[in-house]
Amino acid sequence: MHLAELSRRAREIRARYAALETARGGAPWSRAELAQGFVGDVGALMKLVMAREGRREAPPDLDARLAHELADCLWSVLVLADACGIDLEQAFLATMDELERKLAARETA
Repeated sequence: MHLAELSRRAREIRARYAALETARGGAPWSRAELAQGFVGDVGALMKLVMAREGRREAPPDLDARLAHELADCLWSVLVLADACGIDLEQAFLATMDELERKLAARETA
């Protein structure tokens, strides 16, 4: 699946959450609330990575939980990029180009 397809699917799921939030008498989450949710996902991911490294007690389904949290984090990034009007594919490619230039400069220094 391509990034554009992943982004489309993330937007669809986000729209369903927004409808649910509204139906429950609230408002769709703001960008800041989406970012807060992402921070929570990253915290959960960190605990699982620490468990994978033997630094925390590992649940019996560690690999499945790790995969789930990585997917949650990806969803959050895709939704945040959309909410901020960021072309994530273009931003990613530009960032990788910049990192390659920096690495090349360090490797030849």
